[in-house]
Amino acid sequence: MISRRNWLSFVLAGLAAIGSWSTIAVAADEDGWQTIFDGKTLDGWDGNPDFWRVEDDTITGQTTADKPTKGNTFIIWRKGETADFELKLEYKIVGGNSGIQYRSFEVPDNKWVIGGYQADFEANDTYSGILYGEKFRNAILAPRGQKTVLKTVDGKFKIEQVGTVGDSKEIQSKIKKEDWNEYHVSAKGFTFEHRINGVVTSVCTDEAEDRRAKGVLALQLHAGPPMKVQFRNIKIKQAKSKDSASGAAGEDKVSSAKKKALLLAGNPSHGFGAHDHLSGCSLLAKLLNESGLVEAKVHSLKNDGWPKPEAIEAANTIVIYSDGGGGHPFNAHLEELAARTAKGTGIVCIHYGVETTIGQPGQAFIDWTGGYFEPNYSVNPHWTAYYRQLPKHPTTNGVKPFSTHDEWYYHMRFREKMEGVTPILTDLPPASTLVVLDKDGKIVMEEKDGKKVPKLSRPENAHNNNPHARKAVLEDKEPQHMAWATQRPDGGRGFGCSGGHDHWNWGNTQFRKLILNAIVWTSGTDVPADGVPAGKVTLDDLLQNHDEPIPADFDQKQRPRIQALLDEWNAQAAK
Repeated sequence: MISRRNWLSFVLAGLAAIGSWSTIAVAADEDGWQTIFDGKTLDGWDGNPDFWRVEDDTITGQTTADKPTKGNTFIIWRKGETADFELKLEYKIVGGNSGIQYRSFEVPDNKWVIGGYQADFEANDTYSGILYGEKFRNAILAPRGQKTVLKTVDGKFKIEQVGTVGDSKEIQSKIKKEDWNEYHVSAKGFTFEHRINGVVTSVCTDEAEDRRAKGVLALQLHAGPPMKVQFRNIKIKQAKSKDSASGAAGEDKVSSAKKKALLLAGNPSHGFGAHDHLSGCSLLAKLLNESGLVEAKVHSLKNDGWPKPEAIEAANTIVIYSDGGGGHPFNAHLEELAARTAKGTGIVCIHYGVETTIGQPGQAFIDWTGGYFEPNYSVNPHWTAYYRQLPKHPTTNGVKPFSTHDEWYYHMRFREKMEGVTPILTDLPPASTLVVLDKDGKIVMEEKDGKKVPKLSRPENAHNNNPHARKAVLEDKEPQHMAWATQRPDGGRGFGCSGGHDHWNWGNTQFRKLILNAIVWTSGTDVPADGVPAGKVTLDDLLQNHDEPIPADFDQKQRPRIQALLDEWNAQAAK
C-alpha cells in the first residue's frame, strides 16, 4: 500500500512532468534530502572489498601496514550522478587523508580509481575543506579560507583568488580530531562551496573550458601510511527532482525538468520599430519553447505590472528588455531580486535594460551581470559594429561573426579589472561616434575657451558624449565590450547586451542566437555545441505582438529595406 506521503510525492511529480510552472522538488524526504547509505549494507556502493566494509553503522575504509593500497582507491555511489546538488555527511578520520569526489569520472582501465572535483579532509591541519582536482588539473583549486575563480587564459588553466571566507587556522580550530565532523558540499551551476561543522571553508567558481557539469560521487581512501576513515548519515539533495513514475523499483532516476525563463517586456517608448519590447520578447520566447531546452514565458510590464512573487521565485533566469535609467523596473525591486540571485537565479539585461543609476542599483547590476551603463561614463551612439572574433563561451556556441547597425552602447562600467567578467561582443567604435571627421577621416578641431579641441559629433551630456569615453576610444584606442557574461560566486549567471534598439535586428540569425544562448545559459541549462536553434525569421514574424500599430505606409517605405536585410542575414546564416 502506498503511504499518504509517497502518494503525494507521486502526484506532485506528475504535475511537474506535464509542465507546471511551480517549483516542486520531489525526493525521498519532504525537505528534498535523500539518504543514500542504509547504515547496514553497501547496497548502491561499489568499492574494493579488501579496503571497504560496513562497521558500526558506517562506511569504513581502512589500510594497514600488512594491507596497503598501491594508489588512491574509492568507493563509488552507483545509484545516481551529481550535477547541481547538496551533500551532507559525517566523517571521522584517523591518520592519512581522504575526500569526497563529485561531478567526477572513472579513470579508464583502473577499477575504483576516480578523478574530478574533491572536497578534501585529513587527520592533520592543512587541507581539510579545500577543493582539489584529483587526476583533474592535479592542483588545489581553492585553498582553505579562499574564494577562487578558475579560468582558461590564452589556452592555459589559471587559478585566481578573488576573496576570502575566513582564516585557515581559525577554520581548523573548529574541526575535531579523530572524532565526528559534518561535511556539507554544495554545487550550484559552476560554483562549489564546502563547509565543515557549519563553517565555510572554501568557495570556487569554475569558468575554465574543461569544467565538469556532472559526474559520479565517490569517497576516497588514500594511499600511504595506515589510515582509517568512516562515513555515516550520508544524504544528498539533487536540484533536479526524482522521477518516481519511471525506472525500476528501488532505483532512482533524476528527471530532466526544464528550467524556466521569465521574459519581462517593458513599455513602448521610441515609436514603431524601436524598443519593441513585447514583440522582441515574444519572438525569443517562441524560439526558446520550440527548442525544448527551457520553458519561457513573457510578462508584459505595461499590461500586467510587476510579476507576482511566485512568478519571480519560479524563474531560473529573469530577462529584462525594457527602458532603464532612473525608471528601470528593477530599481523598485532590488531586494526581491537580490534574494533570488543569492539562490542562483540568472539575470539577462538587453539594450536600455542595461542602464540604471549610480549607487545601490548600479552596484546590484555589477553584482548580477558584471557591468551596466553608467550615466556620464557610458555613451549611446548609433553605429555599425563588426564582431569579427568571438570568444569561446557557451553563449557563443554556434554563433558566427556578424555585423549590425544598432544603438550599441559602449564604455560600460564593469567590475574592477573585469573580475569574473567575460567579454562577448567587442569592437573599437569609430571616432565619428564622438567627434566630427573631415573628408579624409581626420578629427575636425575647433576653438573653445582659447584652446583647440575636437569638435563633438554629439553634445556632451549624461548619455551622448563624455571625456571618459573620448579618452578610451580616441586616445587609448581601447576596444569596447557591447555584450558580456559572468558566472557569479552564488552559482548564478549574468549576461548584458547593449544592442537591441532596432527591432529588425532580431532578424539577424547570429544576434538572435547569441541572446537565445545567453537566456538558456543563465537558466543553468547546458547550451548545445551548435547553439540554441534560432530558426529562420521572416518579416511577418517580426511584425507580430507589437504594442503600437503598424504604420499605414510600412509596406511602401520600410518593407523593401528590411526584407533586403533579412535576405542578406539568412543567406549568411545558410553558408
